[in-house]
Amino acid sequence: MEPKKLLLLFLFFLFHSACHVILTAAIGVNYGTVADNLPPPSQVATFLKTKTTIDRVKIFDTNPDVLRAFANTGIAVTVTVGNGDFPPLAKLPAAQSWVADNILPFYPRTNINRIAVGNEILATSDKDLIAHLLPAMKALHSALNLANITAIQVSTPHSLGILAPNTGPPSLGQFRTGYDKIIFEPILEYHRQTKSPFLVNPYPFFGLSPDTLNYATFKPNGGVFDNATGMNYTNMFDAQMDAVFSAMKKVGYEDVDLVVAETGWPSAGDPNQLGVSLENAVSYNGNLIRHVSSGKGTPLMPNRTFETYIFALFNENLKPTLSEQNYGLFKPDLDPVYDVGLLRNGQAQGPTSGPASGPSASTATGPAAMGPTPDVVAQPPSVAGKRWCVPKPNATEAALQKNIDYVCSSGVDCKPIQNGGPCFEPNSVKSHAAYVMNAYYQDHGPQDINCDFNGTGVVTTTDPSYKTCTYPNKAEKEAKSVAGSSMSVRCSKVALFFLMAGCGVMFNI
Repeated sequence: MEPKKLLLLFLFFLFHSACHVILTAAIGVNYGTVADNLPPPSQVATFLKTKTTIDRVKIFDTNPDVLRAFANTGIAVTVTVGNGDFPPLAKLPAAQSWVADNILPFYPRTNINRIAVGNEILATSDKDLIAHLLPAMKALHSALNLANITAIQVSTPHSLGILAPNTGPPSLGQFRTGYDKIIFEPILEYHRQTKSPFLVNPYPFFGLSPDTLNYATFKPNGGVFDNATGMNYTNMFDAQMDAVFSAMKKVGYEDVDLVVAETGWPSAGDPNQLGVSLENAVSYNGNLIRHVSSGKGTPLMPNRTFETYIFALFNENLKPTLSEQNYGLFKPDLDPVYDVGLLRNGQAQGPTSGPASGPSASTATGPAAMGPTPDVVAQPPSVAGKRWCVPKPNATEAALQKNIDYVCSSGVDCKPIQNGGPCFEPNSVKSHAAYVMNAYYQDHGPQDINCDFNGTGVVTTTDPSYKTCTYPNKAEKEAKSVAGSSMSVRCSKVALFFLMAGCGVMFNI
């Protein structure tokens, strides 16, 4: 290799190591309007921009009122061509006309970032729709290019019905026989060529059974072991995503990006409907958002985040069933049905109302909330603004042991409670559970729902640290992060200087 190329490679690695980039997932919502009591789009756009951290929405049409409302907000908007509307767009002139009518009047003032062609077309089994799907996607992509628009992607969302029936582990995931070569290889090749994502709608709620509720809602569980890969799955979302990834890999397209176009959980439903409750909706959506944003990825797709769209923004009262009417994060008056950490400045804490009780985590301030026993632990004073998670006094050892097993299999560092660690003593289930439950709570939020642990956790403002055992606290980390921000800036400038200098050497600038 030439010396100049070696130097540039060295400078690249220097830049990469000097300035670590923290990735965060883009969290959006599906903005459905099957209701007769929703606020006007302009109010919705202002609310999302000023009161939430939601930076993208997906709508199920090209409603001009909605597109005008989101102008100049910076919020990314995915628009949809209806299932019955896209077949004619397989011809380029029709696609150009559609772009002229539905994109050009609004873009770029409205940040339209993607066009979804239909929704779950393969699930319809309509041969005409299936046959026209990819040609319509290609024609719309060409029409955008001819209009000098290169920043809008064209894709289509798929249900998990695209996968072959499989009761095995995620690594055995594959596309339905007959669809893999004829349909999905050409679609994935299109995505590779256009650098657009493969959109999927994973819904653990629809894969639910009585014995998988905790697995589906990110609550403590024993997990599902994949013998083929030696990996343990502690939630159904990861399993579903890795099944799709495995199917893509089997046809040679594991490099195509994956986007979660829809996922959610109803907060109310018909009596005795399995898994439907406010508590489960909070647990699923809250933990999902933290999970996809954490950068941990899945067992087969580690160290990555996923652009994710929660279903849905609002409860929609004209949907046909009670559960379908109650997927919303917000009520029509813009009050939250429950808070999953998307409101700015902590404007809501937990559910505001609903048919079921929310998470059982609450705030405690006294020593009764402590993990280790009072005769071993000296209780320090409360610290303003800081919160920790510890076991409830009445939590059983069996339940706390399950918490330990779950947390320590989820990627949280449990070395401090191992033999020789600073928190090993007192060597009791309650003491060890206190440490790991708090570590999980701090690592995933901290939000009250992350201290639920099936009703065995409680939030406290009293620091449970003792002797050499220091309980982590996110507030302290954030303070240190702010204090070190100037160093990060200097690091960036130094690294940029070396990179530019390297480019000057490379290109004789």
